Amino acid sequence: MSKTVKIAMIGTGDISGIYLKNITETFHEIELTGVCDLVREKAEAAAKKWNVPRIYKDMYEAFDDPEVDIILNLTRPDEHYGVTKPALLAGKHVYSEKPLAATFELGQELVQIAKEKGLFLGGAPDTFLGAGIQTCRKLIDDGFIGDPVGAAAFMICRGHEGWHPDPEFYYKRGGGPMLDMGPYYVTALVNLLGGVRSLMGRTKTTFPHRTITSAPKRGTDITVDVPTYVTGIMDFDCGAVGTIFTTFDVYNEGQARLEVYGTKGVSYADLFRGNSALTYSTDGYDYASEKAGSSQGWTFTIFEEAFNQGYPQELAHFIHCVRTGEKPLVTGEDGRAVLEIIYAAYASAKSGAKVNLPFEPKGLKYPIELLLGE
Repeated sequence: MSKTVKIAMIGTGDISGIYLKNITETFHEIELTGVCDLVREKAEAAAKKWNVPRIYKDMYEAFDDPEVDIILNLTRPDEHYGVTKPALLAGKHVYSEKPLAATFELGQELVQIAKEKGLFLGGAPDTFLGAGIQTCRKLIDDGFIGDPVGAAAFMICRGHEGWHPDPEFYYKRGGGPMLDMGPYYVTALVNLLGGVRSLMGRTKTTFPHRTITSAPKRGTDITVDVPTYVTGIMDFDCGAVGTIFTTFDVYNEGQARLEVYGTKGVSYADLFRGNSALTYSTDGYDYASEKAGSSQGWTFTIFEEAFNQGYPQELAHFIHCVRTGEKPLVTGEDGRAVLEIIYAAYASAKSGAKVNLPFEPKGLKYPIELLLGE
């Protein structure tokens, strides 16, 4: 493969901005060949703002472009499978936004196709490559907080209808807080603590209708089809117990934290609002002394000041793996495992009982169908 890796972007919605910025301004060994969107005006706007040389008429034109090494799939969750599968069949490596697919079985199929064709299939959420989670990773690995006892992850907000230009899909069968934001936290927890052996889940839908207050659809009513308050308790193979709480129902902006509790301390990391981790250590450690002037007790630690989030690192890492053949830190298998945990949480919420992993839902399209008994 040439020194420059060439990428085609499918989907130029709200999330595309951070990728376009990183590709065009941060990295010098990546070339964006073109963009594509079902709404051509969106693709044209992105191409104009970021000086993208080409607008593909459809995704298949991008798949057929011999210059393209990687397809960057930034479409809506319900569309991920429909873009990733033909891209893999066309011989392209694929990096996809989360979740890997809208259903467990479709995610499994994508993993199998990539394996059979010898292609890399990766994707978000590996924002755990950002500084906050990497700080937690180092603290755990080096024993500064002792043996992990438990963990808690929170994604608390009032929903997306107040800022997103077209938020209805968040409340339909491929959406909800656990499928939308849960993958960030589940991926981080598994990366920090290892595999999950069992879990229990609870769900509820607080508001059956929501009103869009953002432009251009201000005043539009949304019928909510999925739970918007989802919690889970996970038993990890290492013996730790983890709690995850995701909701679109709470007036609390900015609660996006992950906490890891150990026998000698605790580490708090913010996944999205800054690159810091607040840590308590009974023994202390040199890095805290260097940065905060102390080594014991509560310290404000920054492991890598260069990037706030994992978005730049995740794509750079995937591209490095495509070029070198190294295994990515997050693979399609990891994306499938995240879907497994989410589906198990919904199954537990339906039955009221603990669900053991591995768990393979059969013949279901969306997690909500586990609750509805369809």
